[in-house]
Amino acid sequence: MRPARPFPMLTRPPLGFGLGLRVDHYEAILAGSPPVDWFEVLTENYLVGGGKPLHYLTRIRERYPVAMHGVSLSIGSSAPLDRAYLKAVRSLADRIEPAWISDHLCWTGIAGRNTHDLLPLPYTEEALAHVAARVREVQDVLGRRILLENVSSYVSFHDSRLSEWEFLAELAARADCLILLDVNNIYVSAVNHGFDPLTYLHAVPAERVQQIHLAGHEDHGDYLVDTHDHPVPDPVWRLYAAALRHVGPVSTMIERDDHIPPLEELCAELGEARRLAARTLGEPQRRTALSA
Repeated sequence: MRPARPFPMLTRPPLGFGLGLRVDHYEAILAGSPPVDWFEVLTENYLVGGGKPLHYLTRIRERYPVAMHGVSLSIGSSAPLDRAYLKAVRSLADRIEPAWISDHLCWTGIAGRNTHDLLPLPYTEEALAHVAARVREVQDVLGRRILLENVSSYVSFHDSRLSEWEFLAELAARADCLILLDVNNIYVSAVNHGFDPLTYLHAVPAERVQQIHLAGHEDHGDYLVDTHDHPVPDPVWRLYAAALRHVGPVSTMIERDDHIPPLEELCAELGEARRLAARTLGEPQRRTALSA
């Protein structure tokens, strides 16, 4: 049996309401004081030795808390973990001191080739044991718990013996990791695979949810595609309210990766999340950035 890890608590206090940090908004953020509590940064954009990316990140980090969110961990792969990548992630974390580090419950390629997509896993006992061991190894290297995000999916494996929510809950327990709950991804996958999103949501261990993602998607009639290029739609807002009732106040952020609007427009959408959370949880709204 592995010794207990020296982590004092499962989740950290919520940061409030945040946005994904995008190049389009660097200057606007630094020129004013947008009503954003924190920013999520795409880890891979800043694994560099210097230059403009780190220059802007360092300046913004002086004003706001940040969380790191990666897309290259490939935790579900059968290939060896990329130690050089993990070393670079830890170096960046040591530099900017993020509130937490997250990535996705998926695999991203095979035979050394990155598909640049977040591919779903077969939900089997074999895959569960494999991924749990890899998560523990990653956490040992990084010296902290990580968050894993549920991804949207469009196909499933015939060999799966567990539901996605059963797999996620058991993985979090076995690996002693935390969860980044993407509400939009739950909704997209529920429509694509024909399950009740509330069944998924209510099976998630609330005590391990550190962060929530909100985003938009494309509706193709009989299936949805997770695109992050639309505002958050009404069904996702409703599922977000249900998530808050299940997990309580949790750090929430809106993702927009394409068709990126002006910062003011995203802040207005973030205000909708604040108001919905306030109505749902009966808590006062918080509109100013927290101290870093």
